[in-house]
Amino acid sequence: MKDDQDRAAGKTSADVKDSRRDRLKLALRENLKRRKSQARGRSDPAASSETTDASLDDASGEKP
Repeated sequence: MKDDQDRAAGKTSADVKDSRRDRLKLALRENLKRRKSQARGRSDPAASSETTDASLDDASGEKP
C-alpha cells in the first residue's frame, strides 16, 4: 500500500516540475518578445526623446 502511495507522489512531483518548466518557458518567451519590442522602440528615431526641441521639465528656466 505504501509503495503505491510513494509512486503516486513521485508522478505528481514530476508533473509539477513539468508544468513549472512549461510555465517558465512560456514566461521567458514572452519576456524576450517584450524586450525585443522595447529595443525596437528605442531604436526608432521618430519615437526618440532626443528629437524633441525641449523637455517639459526644462530646469534652465529659459523659454524656447
